[in-house]
Amino acid sequence: MPSSFQNLVNSTLKVEPREIPAAALSFLFAFSLMAAYYVLRPVRDAMASDWTDAELSWLWTLNFFISAVAVLFYGFVVSRIELKKLVPGIYIFFAASFLLFYLATLGLSDTGFIDKSFYVWVSFFALFHISVFWSFMSDIYSKAQSLRLFGLFGAGASIGAVVGPSLPVLLGKAIGVYNLLLIAALILLLIVPIIFYLDKHRSMSASPGNETAPASLKSIGGDFFGGFIDFLSHRFLLGIGLFILLYTMMSTFVYFELKNVMVEYDRATRAQYWGIMDLIVNSLAIVTALFATSRLATNFGLAITLALVPVIMVFGWIAVAVAPGLALLVALQIVRRAGNYAITRPGREMLFTGVERETRFKTKPVIDIVVYRGGDVVAGWTYTGLAQGVGLGLGSIAAIAAALALLWALVAVFLGNQYRKTSDGVKTANRVTMET
Repeated sequence: MPSSFQNLVNSTLKVEPREIPAAALSFLFAFSLMAAYYVLRPVRDAMASDWTDAELSWLWTLNFFISAVAVLFYGFVVSRIELKKLVPGIYIFFAASFLLFYLATLGLSDTGFIDKSFYVWVSFFALFHISVFWSFMSDIYSKAQSLRLFGLFGAGASIGAVVGPSLPVLLGKAIGVYNLLLIAALILLLIVPIIFYLDKHRSMSASPGNETAPASLKSIGGDFFGGFIDFLSHRFLLGIGLFILLYTMMSTFVYFELKNVMVEYDRATRAQYWGIMDLIVNSLAIVTALFATSRLATNFGLAITLALVPVIMVFGWIAVAVAPGLALLVALQIVRRAGNYAITRPGREMLFTGVERETRFKTKPVIDIVVYRGGDVVAGWTYTGLAQGVGLGLGSIAAIAAALALLWALVAVFLGNQYRKTSDGVKTANRVTMET
């Protein structure tokens, strides 16, 4: 590879020459995952306007319990199957599931039950597929590498999230909504060779010295419920759980408002509108993730990186509370989602480079899926209670959301400081060992 190109990549993206092959494949991995999901997301979200707030809250409640059981089963599988087989197997399984959903819709005039089942399943897939991806990345790359490279992978996810929803926008009415499931299944299958290559050549991404990646993805062992016990036993992991819980409160409040606004449109039009919104959000996230995230993390630390979007949300919700309106609400949604994809999510995943492998593959899904979906349940019923039970308007709900966003920022600072203390401890131990 020409040295001039290597220097350009290193200076602009902070990728060292020896890391380029693995980093490029990891980038493509993230791109493909999010492209597949964002083919499905507008299809799912278009269905939501057919249901009341209470119906949607019940679906989210069901999703929480299904997610909890699925994560328990996943912990059982992780304990007994080699991860080099498990990781690709997960994406093959999801590809097959979407093919089955497609087949189930053929010849049916009333797809109400299938639609609700699909909504719940895609909502589970939305968290599980990306959680496994970041577990894999945290297992391959070291702490120092994560500060430089995870923003790049976040950009890959954002680019995939731009390409993905363009398919429903361009083809939704031409080929039919359900045929999009076949496209998503095919994309997921194309990921499998990338996983095998990264596992085989993971030594290419290992740092010199003491911070090296594990030699192979062997089975972890232990109890199938170990992830839940680990989560409840550590303040740092509980902090990450609270961080995600508060994030879901932010996203749910905005999501319910937008869902209600779109009730007057037909399903195909809603899918196109959700797709257009995804295109705008992820287009903004690309440049930020490529050129800003790594610099934020390396120059200012993880505490500021994690707290940036929550602080913006505080002022955004205050603005909505003072002057309630659709325009401000849409702007807040765009900032929240773009900031999450480009900054908050990569920063959050950096936290898991400093934990044990069992925590990455067992406890992380508990946090990413069970806690997240539990947050959906809490947030969904909270919003329904505030809006329909108490009768609060957008301005009052926005004031409550501003207070939650402030708490979110404080939790972010705590997590960033804890991560820094752990990193400083590792560096000190390594230095003492080398001197000895």
